[in-house]
Amino acid sequence: MPPAKFKPVDEQLAYIKKGSAEIIREDELKSKLAQSAKTGKPLRAYLGVDPTAPDLHLGHTVVLRKLKHFQDLGHTAIFLIGDFSAMIGDPTGQSETRPPLSREEVQAHAATYLEQVYKILDREKTEVRYNGEWLEKMTAEDVVRLCGRYRLARMLEREDFRSRLANNQPISVHELLYPLLTACDAVNLKSDVELGATEQKFNLLVHREIQREYGLESQAILTMPILVGLDGQRKMSKSLGNHIGITEPPSEMFGKLMSISDELMWSYYELLTDFGAPVIVRLREEVRTGVLHPMDAKMQLAHNIVAGFHGEDAAKKASEEFRRVFRERQAPDQPLVYRIHQVMGDRATLSRQDGDIVETRQLQIPVTQSERLSKLLVEFEAAPSRSEAERLMKQGGVEIDGERVEDVKREIHLGKPGEFLLRAGKKKFFRIIVE
Repeated sequence: MPPAKFKPVDEQLAYIKKGSAEIIREDELKSKLAQSAKTGKPLRAYLGVDPTAPDLHLGHTVVLRKLKHFQDLGHTAIFLIGDFSAMIGDPTGQSETRPPLSREEVQAHAATYLEQVYKILDREKTEVRYNGEWLEKMTAEDVVRLCGRYRLARMLEREDFRSRLANNQPISVHELLYPLLTACDAVNLKSDVELGATEQKFNLLVHREIQREYGLESQAILTMPILVGLDGQRKMSKSLGNHIGITEPPSEMFGKLMSISDELMWSYYELLTDFGAPVIVRLREEVRTGVLHPMDAKMQLAHNIVAGFHGEDAAKKASEEFRRVFRERQAPDQPLVYRIHQVMGDRATLSRQDGDIVETRQLQIPVTQSERLSKLLVEFEAAPSRSEAERLMKQGGVEIDGERVEDVKREIHLGKPGEFLLRAGKKKFFRIIVE
């Protein structure tokens, strides 16, 4: 096989730098790119992810997209699943020791990861590895020798650990091992570049140092910013209810993207699309001067992102639906459908249907009793909490069949068959069917 041909180094570097937070060190990465271009040998760039939850959201895709950029440039993209390290638990950002996941939990989550990841990475060109390949084979002697290659004082410089020590909060020994064991990933993969979020910087620096300890050339490090969630304040997180899942139905994803602020929109353009810097600068200027309405710029953003995960036809349909529903204030022809029904015992199940996509889960709600509408709004993901649902109701933002519901004590009888159209806020319509 003839050596690969690469774009000019400066052109590659400019593409890689788009949206990145920091490169350690940029001169080293440039040198690696130059050597790669000279020899025709692709760089080995990797991203390690612990499968601690089954679903990915747009925040996870920021660094995944950067790995795709290396792949687009002809380099080897390695997606590393931390099946072993996930059982330890990354202490990054943790204010206390968290219980390790079981092997069964990790395997279940990992099984769903790849199909989601392949929405971004090229399935045929991605090298997939699991760090259990080498970490599970390590002996006690191997671990002791590894620990001897790093100083405790350096480990305790980590902000997460410093703050916990200052507050007399416990730190378990296995947490100290996490960055050392994941450094073995970089050693075994013989990586040239490792990618991660800015909050992973400490771990990545440890990996770089341990590579040198094992006689390897240090990898370059590239960190990506944390994506701010829909609330415009905190990082995107499912637990905070400010996320956009990459498997969510097109219309739901489109609607959520249209809810972000005009200012946050530009960060999403930078981190979630392949629009070049000159294009984004031009769009911002057009919005600033009134040539382009912010709503139209945001619709272009939403269309681009939805098309990336669901295809052009789905994005076009979601865009048309948004215009009809939210600009013309009409209910959609095919609103999101929730079916509440009983399948076993006295517990209710909730099925969500958006077009051809159907998801079902069991509720901890007996079907024979009435339930507060505010609680159901949370189940329908129309509000992040009961208090937010009640606030929405008090403000007149909830309607049933066109009739405003402001009574926070309003109940829905789950044992009585029926159907109604529910509106929550200006942007969410649901067809609720009690069977």
